Amino acid sequence: MTRFPWSRRVAAVASLGDENRRRLFDFVAGAEQAVGRDDAAAALGLARSTASFHLDRLVQDGVLAVEFRKLGGKEGPGSGRPAKLYRAVVQEVSASVPERNYDLAAELLVTAIEQSAADGGSARDALLRAAQARGHAAAGTAAADDFAGLLAAEGYRPADDGAGGLVLLNCPFHRVARGHADVVCAMNGAFLAGAAAGCGVDPGRVEALDVETLRAQNSATAVQCCARIRPL
Repeated sequence: MTRFPWSRRVAAVASLGDENRRRLFDFVAGAEQAVGRDDAAAALGLARSTASFHLDRLVQDGVLAVEFRKLGGKEGPGSGRPAKLYRAVVQEVSASVPERNYDLAAELLVTAIEQSAADGGSARDALLRAAQARGHAAAGTAAADDFAGLLAAEGYRPADDGAGGLVLLNCPFHRVARGHADVVCAMNGAFLAGAAAGCGVDPGRVEALDVETLRAQNSATAVQCCARIRPL
């Protein structure tokens, strides 16, 4: 799944709440090749202008893309203008409020199982290695040394703790962590340590928090907090 920024995913899901846009997206996504507005309008029984409006709105919201191509095999002078065609950018799009990233958790867990099965090692150790490597890779796509920006892009909602550190107010793996805190919180800490190292931040500053301990503190805001980045 292509993972757009959270705001784009929310906008895309909201856009698909319109019945005509949802039907058009399903039609385009299910086609073997890019389709034109005339074909889409005819297939769904819509006016051409209506289909065109909603298809362009889906492009604006990032779930469809446009390409231009001459149809009918005609080339050269007199062959006509290239047709405007639509294709799906993604086969599915999802968003949650607050932001979660259960797809990442699933990918890391499957990677760990595969690695453990291949070499006979500890699945937990394989999970921590996979999470740390993924965090380091994520840092490679962030602006140079912008650790807080990377954390925000990954959905952690970093906030200044008033002492030169950060508190992460949102856990991307919250629901899974509630039932499997020992594994998921360790995975989260490894991911953050890898991201920190990739951004030039001492990984030792990362303090992953156990969601079960936070729940025992009976604080609604604390339960959402998944880690801290300690001050220098």
